[in-house]
Amino acid sequence: MLTWDDLAAASLARQFPEDPGTVAERVHAIGDMQTQTARSAFVGLAARFPGTTHAEVSEAYGSGTIVRGSTIRGTVHTASPRAYTVLAEATRIGQHPRWARMLGLAEGQLAALWTSVEEFAREWRTPEELRAHVDDWLRRHAAGSLEAAATGPGRYLGFAHGGLVRRPASGDRWEGQGKPVYATFERTGAATVADVVRLHLAAHGPSSRHDVAWWSGMSLRAVEEGLAGLTVVEEEGPDGRTYVDLPDAPPPRDLPGVRLLPEFDALLCGYDSRVRDRFVTPEHHRRLWNDANGMLLPPLLVDGRVTGFWRAAGTARRRPLEVAWFARTRRPRTGELDQAVAALEAALAITVTQVSLSREQV
Repeated sequence: MLTWDDLAAASLARQFPEDPGTVAERVHAIGDMQTQTARSAFVGLAARFPGTTHAEVSEAYGSGTIVRGSTIRGTVHTASPRAYTVLAEATRIGQHPRWARMLGLAEGQLAALWTSVEEFAREWRTPEELRAHVDDWLRRHAAGSLEAAATGPGRYLGFAHGGLVRRPASGDRWEGQGKPVYATFERTGAATVADVVRLHLAAHGPSSRHDVAWWSGMSLRAVEEGLAGLTVVEEEGPDGRTYVDLPDAPPPRDLPGVRLLPEFDALLCGYDSRVRDRFVTPEHHRRLWNDANGMLLPPLLVDGRVTGFWRAAGTARRRPLEVAWFARTRRPRTGELDQAVAALEAALAITVTQVSLSREQV
């Protein structure tokens, strides 16, 4: 039977691999990065590959060797073009039925709408232009759906379907939360539901079927379909669920030391939100995750466990850093923090003016 420590060590081997070289190769090696907080790609790469610079990540985005857009679960992800092609397929499988139900459209109508959006976005478009295009299409083909498209998630209909990528509307401030523009993503080929499951296991495994379903936004039935197209190994996990993995998975590893992880890091968001015990205790998870708005504090990783959080608020090039560790966990040592701070400074092109360290009772 696998323990939570077994699962953590196996996942750390995928999320903290040997450095493959370029930013694009690093992103591809770890599969995908949840980046609705735009700086998360910069911070996440710095935590995994210290020395990654702000200029390197910005250049990779600008050249298209890594791309960012709204995909699985309707969230923003960064990936290599090959992996993004798979994320787009996961989005089609997982989100299109949801959009069809919400709008009262038949499957064929929804597919026609997405095709029209992708044709319209052959050049960069603003969210307002995409919204106007969707409204015009619905007015001509399904006027009864206009009201649903104007409220709630319907407002994001033009760009949250996995077929577009985004970039900053002005300049190259890829780490900022400025207004984006969108264009059609040119897929690298076809992808299948088995490719979706394979991508998850290669980046995050071993995983339960519920983990794959939560991460991908697909149903358990779709996950089973994907598994049927793969050769996998199975073992019982500490929660009674069956955990699956690829037979050529890398050997497990330890991860001593301190890392400053980004908001929505894969060590948490790669797994079922109800069962993330491999990296964090339930009580610590409740402190990090805000159920009211879905936001997640940037985690502090110590010896492969999430044991606190950190803040470097603001947009100034010079700013202080606050680090909090949870009571009854190991206090980060000064030298360990120095290395983590240096990695953060290089990735965000900032100077940390001072570091304050405090203990948080949970």
